[in-house]
Amino acid sequence: MKSMRWRFFLPYFGVLAAVLIGLSLYLPATLRSFVTDQWRSNLLSEARLVALQSAESLRLDTPSGDLAEFMKQQSQLLDARVTLIRADGVVIADSAADPAEMENHADRPEVRAALAGTESTQMRVSSTLGGEMLYAAVPVRAGGQVIGCTRLAVDASAVTANIALIQRRLTTFTLVVILAAAVLTFLLTEYTIRPLHRLTGAARQMSAGSFPQLEARRGSRDEIAILEHTFNEMSAQIRGKIEELEIERAKLDSVLANMTDGVLIVDPDDRVSLINPAAAGILNFETEHVHDRTLIEVGRQYQLVDLLQRTRRDGKTNTITLEANQGRAFIQAVASPLSQQAASSVLILLQDFTRLRRLETVRRDFVSNVSHELRTPLAALKSLVETLQEGAIDDPPAAQRFLQRMDYEIDNLIQMVQELLELAKIESGRVPLEKEAISPRELVRKAVERMQLQAERAGLTLSIDLPADLPPVLVDRARMEQVLVNLVHNAIKFTPPGGKIGLRAAREAAVVTFAVSDTGAGIAPVDLSRIFERFYKTDPARSGGGTGLGLSIARHLVEAHGGRIWAESQLKTGSTFFFTLPLAAGQKDSLTES
Repeated sequence: MKSMRWRFFLPYFGVLAAVLIGLSLYLPATLRSFVTDQWRSNLLSEARLVALQSAESLRLDTPSGDLAEFMKQQSQLLDARVTLIRADGVVIADSAADPAEMENHADRPEVRAALAGTESTQMRVSSTLGGEMLYAAVPVRAGGQVIGCTRLAVDASAVTANIALIQRRLTTFTLVVILAAAVLTFLLTEYTIRPLHRLTGAARQMSAGSFPQLEARRGSRDEIAILEHTFNEMSAQIRGKIEELEIERAKLDSVLANMTDGVLIVDPDDRVSLINPAAAGILNFETEHVHDRTLIEVGRQYQLVDLLQRTRRDGKTNTITLEANQGRAFIQAVASPLSQQAASSVLILLQDFTRLRRLETVRRDFVSNVSHELRTPLAALKSLVETLQEGAIDDPPAAQRFLQRMDYEIDNLIQMVQELLELAKIESGRVPLEKEAISPRELVRKAVERMQLQAERAGLTLSIDLPADLPPVLVDRARMEQVLVNLVHNAIKFTPPGGKIGLRAAREAAVVTFAVSDTGAGIAPVDLSRIFERFYKTDPARSGGGTGLGLSIARHLVEAHGGRIWAESQLKTGSTFFFTLPLAAGQKDSLTES
């Protein structure tokens, strides 16, 4: 396609060139005709004068030397050949030749017309002179009759040469004017389309994301100036709208990025056109790989495809609950058409119910465990009371044993209730921690003193291995002693006689790591991740007495101090429980400086 420059230039220049070329072709012909007509008219006028002057001689038919001399004089005066011809075509006088030697001229067209009484002019080649001549013949009358004619002849080559010269000059002038018109037209075209080029460049910048402002041309008030002004206004408005859209898009992206619920938009071709990080995390799919992927490829759940198809078919919101990651995650999916006009595009909202399901499971297990733990001592108390009521109260030794048994069961119930209350306070954050800088050796020593006698009764060796230069930790003394006592008590309970229990500690970066190890039966790998849950008891090695709340309390207390707790174990070899505590503030500063 031609550029606008040529679309402007070629028509304008073409019209000008056509007009000039037409004039250059038309004017020479017109000029030739005009000059010839003028010569014809002049020759006829001169021929009439000659005819008047020679009429008497022709009437008397007395050619003489005086007539010949007259013809020569007229020829010189008129710069033309003069010939006098009788009515029968005989030449009686001629300024250029001897009449006796000239042939009859009755067959000459101009002579024939003049003898017939009509003035005539002819342009033809002379048989006598051999060149192109212009002839003018006028009848000579006497007594109302044509008695002959006078004929004047001039060389037509002079006319032709003059016309050719004029034509050459006109052609040269035409070429110069065409060239000047081409330059002028090109300059005018450039001047006209330069603002359009500016508009085109600005439009390209706009398509590339930039929004330029065109500089106003001074003194210009034409349509293109109005167009440039309108373009500037449009550019400013579009820039403003895009900035508003970008702000809204940033808000939307921020909302989508920080939503805990997953969001997907599926287009009419079942391809995911939008997905937020939460949805990618729930579906375990990387967002950078979503491009041009179908819903089944991203979600890998046929239930989602069924939900999508049902929503398109019904045109209303549908909800399903599905399991993912082999039953380890529970997801609620809500699908809704984006609009009535675009029902083929569907918005899918994914809500991760895994935590709620686990909380429900924990709640259910808690109720079940509490019921189980309470049922056993209560059933024992009920049986003891019934036995006493049936007469055992009258047997003092038996009654005493039953009362001791009842006292033991009641102590278990009191301990369970106290631990449950303690755990509830710790989880709710209602237990104030009175932190102070305490030596790890002091914490371990206090716990060992409290559990030394119980370990000796169980036939176990209790040892301590702590470096002398351990820095102090920032803890609540009573709570941390409770953690250590729970861990040591747990080790004593599940370590057979003759076994060993060791306590050690070591500094690691900004924390001190404590460890309580035993040589007991160990814990199965499947149970390691759950031993810190409430009421959880391993089976069978760790199915002995206790409420099953000690490790859960220990975990919450350690985490409340900013530490973490975990266990490592091998079956039939033993277990080690680790927990970390942060250093006191001064110790952290010295660590940073070092």
